[in-house]
Amino acid sequence: MDTRQSGAVLSVTFVFTSSPHDSAAGREGVDAVLAASAYSEDIQVIFIGDGVLQLLKGQQPQGILSKDYAPMFKLFELYDIECVYVARRSLDELGVAQADLVCDASLLDDEALQVAFGRASKVLTF
Repeated sequence: MDTRQSGAVLSVTFVFTSSPHDSAAGREGVDAVLAASAYSEDIQVIFIGDGVLQLLKGQQPQGILSKDYAPMFKLFELYDIECVYVARRSLDELGVAQADLVCDASLLDDEALQVAFGRASKVLTF
């Protein structure tokens, strides 16, 4: 979905900004997105900054005694969460390719990110 083509206001925007496994924020964010999908179809999810690292394939958090929750992002499609975005600038800055991500996410440039945030009536950051 191209945010420039749709002017609809989305009720909830979930923003992932933290690195995986530094805290429980990422895992809690996934749980919150999936729970919210039961009550609303107007959801968008944005990964920005270190938050894009949440989506990396091949994470092995067992070494730090943490649960690998990255595969749960694949459930977004199953839960009809279609508006999943990644900040292009963040991928570039971190040297991450879109092919390295565990789920499909549309790339947004800075201008499109502003549009996406402008469509949000509520923003929850994890």
